[in-house]
Amino acid sequence: MRGGREIAAVSDVSFDLAAGECLALVGESGCGKSVLASALLGLLPANSRTSGSALLHGPGKDTAPGRAGEDKPLDLLAADEATLARTVRGRRIGLVPQSPAAHLTPVRTVRSQLAETVRELTGARGRELTEATLAAAARAAFPADHLDRYPHQLSGGLAQRAATALALVGDAPLLLADEPTTGLDRDLVERTVDELRAHTDDGRGLLLITHDLAAAERVADRVAVMYAGRVVELAAARDFFGEPGPRHPYARGLLAALPDRAFTPIPGMPPELGDLPDGCAFAPRCTRTSAECAQVPVPADGVACHHPVMDGCPSGVREGSGV
Repeated sequence: MRGGREIAAVSDVSFDLAAGECLALVGESGCGKSVLASALLGLLPANSRTSGSALLHGPGKDTAPGRAGEDKPLDLLAADEATLARTVRGRRIGLVPQSPAAHLTPVRTVRSQLAETVRELTGARGRELTEATLAAAARAAFPADHLDRYPHQLSGGLAQRAATALALVGDAPLLLADEPTTGLDRDLVERTVDELRAHTDDGRGLLLITHDLAAAERVADRVAVMYAGRVVELAAARDFFGEPGPRHPYARGLLAALPDRAFTPIPGMPPELGDLPDGCAFAPRCTRTSAECAQVPVPADGVACHHPVMDGCPSGVREGSGV
C-alpha cells in the first residue's frame, strides 16, 4: 500500500531453483527484485499482502499426526513469523541484504555479531568459536584487524563483506544474495561471487539479485530478467550471455548497455509501479512495438513478449518499426 493505494510490486512471478544451482535475477532499480526476496523471508512491511506460494524443499519435518519425520515443503508465504524466525532465516535460508548497515547491530562490534551467529548456528564454543569466527570473516574477505570495529566505522564495502560473512555462517541450503557486490572493487567482486558459487557447488541453491551482469555471467546457471514487477525472460546463462542471446528486447538492451558491448543505454526510464502503462510495460521504450503490445504478453518458452527476438530478428516485426 502507498498513499492509500494498492500497488502490485511483483506480479505473476514463477520460477524454480534447484540445489546446486545459481539463478541470477537482474533488472533496473525499482523493478521488484528486492521486494521478491523480502517476500520470501517474510520481511515485507506490515501493510503489504502476498498471494500464491513459495515452496521450500529440503530439511524440515512434517509434525502433523501420523506423518512425523516425513519431508514436507514449507510454503514461505504462508509461514508465520515464529516459524520464519526460528527455523528459516539463517538456518534454511541465508540472506545477504541489500543494505547491510541496516541489518548490522550498531552498538556491537562485527566480531561479537559474527561470533554470536557462529555460536548459534554451529554450536562452537571457546577456542573453537574464536577460530570459527576468524574463518567466517576470512571466507568473506573481511579483514581480521577490523573485527573489533562498529558498523558505523566501516566503509560500505566492508559493511557488505560483514553481511556476507554472517550470511554464509550457517551454510544454509538456500542463499538469497541481494546486491552482494555493492561497494566492492572488481577483484573483491570476483572473490565474493566465487565464494557464493562455491557455496552453490556444495549442493546449495543461490538466488543472486544483482545489477552487475558481469558478476552474473561469472557464476549463474540461469538468468531471470525482471521489468516492472514481472519476469520477462528466463534463460540458461550460456544462451543469455552467448549465442543466441536474450530474446526479450529489454534483456537485449541490458546487455547492449554494458561497456564491453555496444555501450548503448536503453532509451527512456522504467515506469513507476503505481502507474504502469496498459499492456506491455516495456512498450513505451521499445522500438519493436505493434498493436498487439496493448495487451500484457503471456510468457511462452521462457519469454514474455509479443515479438521475441528470433535468430537475430524479432518475430513478425522488423527492427526499428513502430506504431
